[in-house]
Amino acid sequence: MALRAHFSRLPDRTTLEARWRTLEARSDASFFLGWTWIGAWLEAYGAQPELLAVTDEEGQDAALALVGHAMTPRLLGKAATLCLHQAGDADRDRPFIEYNGLLALTGQEQPAVQAALAAIGERRDWRLVHLAGVRPDSPLLDLPVHRRTKLDDSPVYQVDLDAVRAAQGNYLSLLSSNSRSQIRRAMKEHGDALPHIAKARPADIEAWLEEMRTLNQGRHADNAWDSATFRHFVATIARHGLEQGHVELLRFTDDRGPLGLLLNFLHRGVAMNYQSAFAAPRSARDKPGLLCHAAAVADYAARTFRLYSLLAGKDRYKQSLATCEDRLEWWALERFSPRLEAEALLRRVLRRPISA
Repeated sequence: MALRAHFSRLPDRTTLEARWRTLEARSDASFFLGWTWIGAWLEAYGAQPELLAVTDEEGQDAALALVGHAMTPRLLGKAATLCLHQAGDADRDRPFIEYNGLLALTGQEQPAVQAALAAIGERRDWRLVHLAGVRPDSPLLDLPVHRRTKLDDSPVYQVDLDAVRAAQGNYLSLLSSNSRSQIRRAMKEHGDALPHIAKARPADIEAWLEEMRTLNQGRHADNAWDSATFRHFVATIARHGLEQGHVELLRFTDDRGPLGLLLNFLHRGVAMNYQSAFAAPRSARDKPGLLCHAAAVADYAARTFRLYSLLAGKDRYKQSLATCEDRLEWWALERFSPRLEAEALLRRVLRRPISA
């Protein structure tokens, strides 16, 4: 059956949610393309992207996506940019989407992408398309353009929970000797045991997220938790996700008090750590973050999850906890324009990357 893609203004939130959830139930798409994430982003940030709908001959949705339109600052001036599931500005895109793509009907992914790319190509109001957090083999990269520039790539460090179960639950045996040593030394500071895990109920969300905000104060130069809008987004996704079983908010303690909290997404046998907050170490050997993640690994392995993902990031602690990895990429796809060609030449002369 032939598919056709078209752009339109967003319908009202109730109508969009109904369409999105109907298609999501028939899709194999990632958590980040589900309504739990998309709805929270729209609610918290008030973003007004366009709706890209791919429909069949009967008008039924075969794929859906949100496309933001922004004027992106470049070396020689701003460029009109389409952004998949992003708004195109740093504040509204702070939630940092991963595993991006189209929400597509299972079995119709390829023709849906082809229809979507044709519709994007027919538009004359853009010079750039930004694709954030896509897989290296994403068919969206096949958009016919003049230049493709990879802005960034990142490992997605993961723990193979089947391997943990095969090791009879001995997760530490799968890690490097240095990582094993760090975790074991830290465990001695806590009675030779991993911390206890409590799972949030809806009534716990507000207080536990406030605890996460407090623990994260002063930890990073650009701290998302300092943004009231980001905190609203996290609270929204936690509230809706807990109700539907797609999100867990975990709190870790021992006999002397709290060690940390993790906000995790649950999707198709994969637990994904999205946000974290940890107490200050009690000694030079203490590693509250490593202990909380190790306890989460043990818990998810006991519950038959396939993977524990630390999501995208080049942090050393993620690598030290991982037994396998995936990869995501960020791309700028450029349509030909004399100004962008002049900029490309200037960047080569100045040896400046496109992200600078």
